[in-house]
Amino acid sequence: MRYVIIGAGAVGGAVGGRLAQSGREVVLVARGAHLAALRDGGLRLRVPEGELTHRLPAVAGPAELGVLRADDVLVLAVKTQDAEAALAAWGPAPVEGGGTAAERLPLLCAQNGVEGQRIALRRFRHVYGVCVWLPATHVEPGVVSAAGAPLTGMLHLGRYPHGADEVLRDIAADLEAAHFEAPVVPDVTRWQYAKLLGNLANAVEALTGPLTDEAARTLYERVRAEGERVLTAARIPYASAAEQREKRGDKVTLAPLDGAGRGGSSWQSLTRGTGTIEADHLNGEIVLLGRLHGVPTPLNELLQRLANAYAREHRPAGSLPVAELVRLADRAEQEKNG
Repeated sequence: MRYVIIGAGAVGGAVGGRLAQSGREVVLVARGAHLAALRDGGLRLRVPEGELTHRLPAVAGPAELGVLRADDVLVLAVKTQDAEAALAAWGPAPVEGGGTAAERLPLLCAQNGVEGQRIALRRFRHVYGVCVWLPATHVEPGVVSAAGAPLTGMLHLGRYPHGADEVLRDIAADLEAAHFEAPVVPDVTRWQYAKLLGNLANAVEALTGPLTDEAARTLYERVRAEGERVLTAARIPYASAAEQREKRGDKVTLAPLDGAGRGGSSWQSLTRGTGTIEADHLNGEIVLLGRLHGVPTPLNELLQRLANAYAREHRPAGSLPVAELVRLADRAEQEKNG
């Protein structure tokens, strides 16, 4: 199989680089300065064993590849807010032997949240969900840091909305030969909703910086509790914290990497000044479900609004004092409670 990584940023670059290192054929899809750097100097993947340079084909879109191969696997690793445009570009791409990518090729949604795969299923027949536990950073064109050790990450895989098949097991085997653990599960969304609860901290980190302050951690616990109430009301199952700890164990721990900053995906978006952020599909997912099921979500509404404002106005990551965010959160809850 050839892996076409649509969005070779933190997650896509780490997955693509490790697959290439293990001997798999990989194409990277990127844009702007990152694409130029990949073409000029290759993908520089910083991992615990050192910096690896992978000179791989790098393209902006399907037209540069021509007719896709029947054994291509598409890995969608763009932020969810960019998924619609990416799927619109790649879905109609022709495949050797007839048909289109949307009709014939497997599409793995390696994204935070749960909305990307729903968007994909409107266009693609063969959609697979991925629960991504992969500490990776991309803030410099051409460079991706992946600090996980001894494994680079854990990627739960499942057909969306449920089930599994032999294609997925073949993909899992490739990933497991490339420094990942890749359990194939029939209920991938149960793991993704558990990850979503953890990702509710992304906006707090993007706004105030790493959650090293006790006040920031306490605020996140309040935000998470709000999310748990929503999922319970919506009767959406999710893996417990204990189940997640048991599954991960010490398989993916952070190793120090020289010159590599560490921040989550939303922090990275503000740091790169992209102008967008994924809060609508993280905190906003809780807000949506809360409105559908009659559960107030003042904290997640606040974080969604602030994160979007910071991205839109190109404000620096971590520039909101924790005390100010806590004050705003307290006020939001008070207003909601009357």
